[in-house]
Order: sequence, then C-alpha cells, then structure tokens
Amino acid sequence: MTEIPVVDLGRGVAMPMVGFGTWQMQGQQAYQAIRHALQAGYRHIDTATIYRNEDEVGRAIAGSGLDRSDVFVTTKLPPGSAGRARATIAESLRALGTDYVDLWLVHWPPRRRVSPRLWQEFLAIRAEGLCRAVGVSNYSVAEIDELIEATGERPAVNQIPWSLSQYDPALLAAHAERGVAVEGYSSLKDTRLRDPVLAEIAKSHRVTPAQVVLRWQLELGIIIIPKSARPERIESNLDLFGFSLTAEEMARLNQR
Repeated sequence: MTEIPVVDLGRGVAMPMVGFGTWQMQGQQAYQAIRHALQAGYRHIDTATIYRNEDEVGRAIAGSGLDRSDVFVTTKLPPGSAGRARATIAESLRALGTDYVDLWLVHWPPRRRVSPRLWQEFLAIRAEGLCRAVGVSNYSVAEIDELIEATGERPAVNQIPWSLSQYDPALLAAHAERGVAVEGYSSLKDTRLRDPVLAEIAKSHRVTPAQVVLRWQLELGIIIIPKSARPERIESNLDLFGFSLTAEEMARLNQR
C-alpha cells in the first residue's frame, strides 16, 4: 500500500495529506463509499455536522477492521451552533462512536464574525482531549490573524476552496508564514477538466486530468479531500504517487 505523506500539525498530530471527502453523501451510499475508501488505503476521512453522515463515518470505521488510531477523522462545527459548541462536539462524538476527533474545525465564521470567544472554547475542548487539533474553514488571513492576536494560538488548518483557477501564491505564503496548513476542497468540481493544457499533461503521464489536478495540489503542499461514490474514482483519486510534475508543468498549471 502506498504510504501517504503527512503534515505535522504540532502537538504530536500528523495529518495525512490525502483524505476522503464526504460532502453530500448520506445513508448507505456514504457508508459504502467510506468503507471502500478505507479498503483502498485512505486513512483520513473528512465530515461535518451539517453533512449529516457522522453516523455512517463511525460505522464504516468500526467495520473496517482498522484501529481507531489509524484513521484521521475531521468534523466541523456549524456556524449556527457557535453558542453550543460543547454540546455539538459531544453529539459528533456519539455519532462517530469515538472518544475524540483528530481535527475539529469552525466551518465558517459565525455570523460573519471571527469570534475569539468561540476559538477559546475550541482550545479548551482540545485541552480536555475531545479533539487532538483545532482549526478553521473558510477564514481569511485577516480573520486568522484576529484569532491569533486575541488568543496567542493559531489554527492548525484552514480548509478553503482551491482549484486551478483559484491559484494564489500569496495566499499560500501567508498561511505558511503563520504556520497554518492549507486544506483545499472542491479542487475537481471547480476545475475545467477538459482544459487542453491539463489534458496534454495528463496524457504525457498516462493519468487522468483529475489525477493531475490532485497531484498539482499535493506538490503545492496542500492537503486534499477528493470525494466520489464511485469505487473506480475513489481508487484513482488516491493513485497519485506513481508520477510527479515537472517544474515546467507546475508553472503551466499555475497559470490556468
């Protein structure tokens, strides 16, 4: 099985750079897709309270034969639940059938505000061991700076949209300067996979355009969470380590 690279989030937490996204998956479809992903070699599952599939994630992990410690689990607090963060993490843990999650994110700034008070509560819940790392999703760099200034603690991760058309080296550099890992979502959904340059590069490596996009993201140091309910897509989205992109190819993709 291919060894998936990890990102060091600090405090002894290593996050696999390839995860399995579960947005818009529910019920038996979600359960079967997650089970197949785990069988295929994924060791990082991304869910959220609003996805309404935490129960399926928990059942799939429990039925996989893997130790809980071998699977990195992310879930997220809905912004509307900012006033009941402790109750929400308790509900997530019950649904997931676990004593802790590996990463807990604020899904969006609640009421479009940064809320250092909520971030303090996240830090307290981390200290209690209910989550191993905490981060944010859909936050700007300025909002991250406000959290750091108010609490002295940076988010371990910021999960944001990322695709070829959204390439922004300054944004990546700003996160790196603050020690915040970038996790990109919707990289395939928001990319024109029939782009001729993408197709040319894919053909030269005998892979699919989707695999090129995901490999491009990894080579930028961005964590990926592709999703699919189709077994063959689940497998191909993980099959990213038999090729690498040249500096010239990366430059061409960065300009798409």
